Amino acid sequence: MRDFRCPGCGQHLAFENSLCLTCDTPIGFSPADRVMLPVEPDGDYLMCANLHAAACNWLVRREPGGPVLCESCRLTRTRPADADTAAMAAFALAEGAKRRLIAELTELGLPITGRDADPDYGLAFDLLSSAGGPVTTGHHNGLITLDLAEGDDVHREQLRAEMDEPYRTLLGHFRHEIGHYYFYVLIDPEPAQRAAFTELFGDPDTDYQAALDRHYSSGPPAGWEDDYVSSYATMHPAEDWAETFAHYLHIRDTLDTAAAFGLAPAAGTFDGKLFGPSAFDTLIEMWLPLAWSLNMVNRSMGRDDLYPFVLPVAVLEKLRFLHGVLEGQAASGVDPDSR
Repeated sequence: MRDFRCPGCGQHLAFENSLCLTCDTPIGFSPADRVMLPVEPDGDYLMCANLHAAACNWLVRREPGGPVLCESCRLTRTRPADADTAAMAAFALAEGAKRRLIAELTELGLPITGRDADPDYGLAFDLLSSAGGPVTTGHHNGLITLDLAEGDDVHREQLRAEMDEPYRTLLGHFRHEIGHYYFYVLIDPEPAQRAAFTELFGDPDTDYQAALDRHYSSGPPAGWEDDYVSSYATMHPAEDWAETFAHYLHIRDTLDTAAAFGLAPAAGTFDGKLFGPSAFDTLIEMWLPLAWSLNMVNRSMGRDDLYPFVLPVAVLEKLRFLHGVLEGQAASGVDPDSR
């Protein structure tokens, strides 16, 4: 995430700010420009209509008959009723995590096709509260469903401990589920990519329900740490890919933020395009010392490791493949501002 500044006084701003607390300038994030811009009464931009409902600070271009929701909020198909105050508070947290996801996907030049353009397989989000009935977080044909209870720290930590997970966050869920979406967008339609995927991850057509039953009855295989980034990744090739995708997004966004604040080489930013045979090695050479140092900083504050994972050679090769897929996507000339 970039080091944002107030356009009025130059004060540092967080990605979530809708007001500069130093000069009181109303500001918003422009996805097209990837900067914070002032919101003026007769200016070119309006605040997203979800400013209050979802604490959304993204801007919408002022056009007669144009959209009132920003490009992130427009992707949400279902949300809680306004009268459900508890669910709406959780909804705001989830939308905040989703905006970080969409911003990173845009930085990486990944295609985002909404349900309006592709009613059957376009990207959409159902953000639902399990307080009103069972909700299963997951992905199906471009639709990502998230249980808003994941925004509750106590609930999420209880599940994390019960499932013996080293890491569980709202943003992590979004990054994992979007990985499933991009398998169908970037891998499945391309025979060469699908063949390379199968060689690294396994056959994606393996019976999913049987794999799910086996995983929860027997657990991960012995020695899984040598080949997978997490125990959940051992369940099925689709989950291995989604976990790997999530970790790639973890790495790229954390490197980008660290570089923006001078804590990592400038090449670690999204602006420092990493192409060519040595690009992935360069990325990992920047990441490993940063992850180690951030883990040590966390321990100095009495906190758990920021990145509690080990990346064995087999996982690095999966990440290398993913990097190549996204590199090819970026090199194809897709203009993220045209979406």
